[in-house]
Amino acid sequence: MTWSIVALDPQTGAFGVAVTTKFFAVGALCPHAAANAGALATQALVNPTWGPRGIAMLKDGVPAASVMERLVASDQGRETRQLHLVDRHGGTAQHTGRDCIGWCGHKAGDGFSVAGNMLAGEAVIDATHATFVASAKPFAERLIDALDAGQAQGGDKRGKQSAALVVFTTEDYPALSLRVDDHAEPLAELRRLYDLSQGRFAAFSKFMATRENPSGVWDRSVIEAEAQRLEKLQQEAR
Repeated sequence: MTWSIVALDPQTGAFGVAVTTKFFAVGALCPHAAANAGALATQALVNPTWGPRGIAMLKDGVPAASVMERLVASDQGRETRQLHLVDRHGGTAQHTGRDCIGWCGHKAGDGFSVAGNMLAGEAVIDATHATFVASAKPFAERLIDALDAGQAQGGDKRGKQSAALVVFTTEDYPALSLRVDDHAEPLAELRRLYDLSQGRFAAFSKFMATRENPSGVWDRSVIEAEAQRLEKLQQEAR
């Protein structure tokens, strides 16, 4: 199951994963990321332990290739698994087991990787890759656009069901974490949730506690003013 993109945004240092599939609640097990560390997706006949274990190694500064080698070597079911990841330096690594169901494969980019299995064809991966490279939009939108391009080439050959997007910037908590667990058009719903997040949620997030400011901003009038400003911008853009 599944195709996904994992990426480092060189402009901001953010890490992100976007994923979609004809399978329930892909966001619960497949995408993983951490600030100042990296991002990965574990898929096909998913091994859910690869996510936490891989992120722990990336946090320790282990390069992507070594993380992949250690995870794959530890699993006797490795040939049914697919894994790809990016580390804090933009290094990538990919594993597509020989028993993954076709079409299956992966394609690396500069600081990002695309991988998938049970796909309509190689064009799904190629379109996802090319669109991410060509886009000049904000990081999260580039990730969603990339999956949309892959979907236009047929996506998961079984159909559509779930999608997820996770982005980490500077904190231990995600800057954005969106899940569509069961929907006829999961990518359209994911984009709707993303657009919604750019209003009041974005205003609230701007003032949350951080490492550098452990108290954040709690003045409700300041938060509300920013929320109204962003909501007005959204209305004007419609």
